[in-house]
Amino acid sequence: MKVKTIVGGLVGLGVIAAGYGVGVTIDLNKHYANNSEPLSGQALEEKIARGAYVAVASDCVACHTSDPHKPFAGGYKIDTPFGPILSSNITSDKETGIGRWNKGQFDAAVRHGKGSHGYLYPAMPYPAYSRLTDNDLDDLWAYMQTIAPVKEKVVENQLPFPYNQRWLLGGWNLMFSHGQPFIKDPSRSMQINRGAYLAEGPGHCAACHTAKNILGGDKKDAMQGVTLQGWHAPDLTNNSHVGLGSWSKQDIVDYLHDGTNRVEVASGPMAEAVENSTQHMTREDLAAIAAYLKTLPASSASVPAALTQDSSVMNIGKKIYDTQCAACHISSGAGVSNMIPTLAGNPQLNASDPASLLTVILAGSDGAVTLGNPTAARMPSFGWKLSDQQVAEVTTYIRNSWGNAASVVSADDVAQARKLINATKH
Repeated sequence: MKVKTIVGGLVGLGVIAAGYGVGVTIDLNKHYANNSEPLSGQALEEKIARGAYVAVASDCVACHTSDPHKPFAGGYKIDTPFGPILSSNITSDKETGIGRWNKGQFDAAVRHGKGSHGYLYPAMPYPAYSRLTDNDLDDLWAYMQTIAPVKEKVVENQLPFPYNQRWLLGGWNLMFSHGQPFIKDPSRSMQINRGAYLAEGPGHCAACHTAKNILGGDKKDAMQGVTLQGWHAPDLTNNSHVGLGSWSKQDIVDYLHDGTNRVEVASGPMAEAVENSTQHMTREDLAAIAAYLKTLPASSASVPAALTQDSSVMNIGKKIYDTQCAACHISSGAGVSNMIPTLAGNPQLNASDPASLLTVILAGSDGAVTLGNPTAARMPSFGWKLSDQQVAEVTTYIRNSWGNAASVVSADDVAQARKLINATKH
């Protein structure tokens, strides 16, 4: 009986494996529409210009450029929890780029995560790009064909076994990639629909601001923040303690356009997104994104009780703040509007994970350089100057003063952050 059970189980597994293999083969060989309206002259120029705007809104250049002298030639390293992945060359080079592709192959990659070498890894945010409309995809393809060819061979897949087996992603897509071209919600205004399309689709906000499960798929708590590579992508919901609840629509527009507003200065990966993408978008589109974000229900993140100012850690933290930080951020935590972040009542400092604050203190940070704010201030590094204990004390003080309230930061937390970002040791 036991032998029969084992044999039956093995047969069953074999049937499942065979079925999966057939399904993957069929899926990878699926063809997508290759028809585009032939255009020339001004009509073609306008189409290419629209495609260039889609590329900007999608921030394609950021991930597909490692050398600024070779835009879109790939090689940009993306560190994932599963190992490193290098972005592909998407110039029109016929040998190492996509110069031999047709529109159908381009669609397969951008909206369906299927390249010439099999499934793409979702570090390429195709689950979000699947929301692109047919027209935007068509315009983007017209623009990409104008990108100058760069012969640059990239070894993209550098993951360890078994994550280097692309065929496994067929199952991942079945579980987590269910996107389809964006469909407007008739109950919402045109502006909010536009904002939802930009944020959920080309803007792929959820790629950084939504927590992932153990397999790398999005969790249900959309846009509620997550920590990646030493930076905490904050809660984008209307939670007033850790999210955008205290920000006005204009605050959001200013932040996305200039990289700064009355409260915050973009830093880290968000500074790159502002520099490469959002500052180049129209004010109307940024206003649409802001209108959409203000519709997101507040997350359920609770508000802890702030530490009392007379506690020992707060007393020590204040002394460090007064000597090291107050010259720029002001003793009241007010900062300098549109240049140096306001620390007082800043929801980004209340996040359960202090990763961004620790990274900025330990390693320093450059603000986004934009046309609207060309003289972005630099936060200097204090990792060489302050011990782990001192960083923990001043961080705890900042996170519990001037209306802020957040958990205590320990010296161990700082040591781990220092090691993660390879910051200079004290």
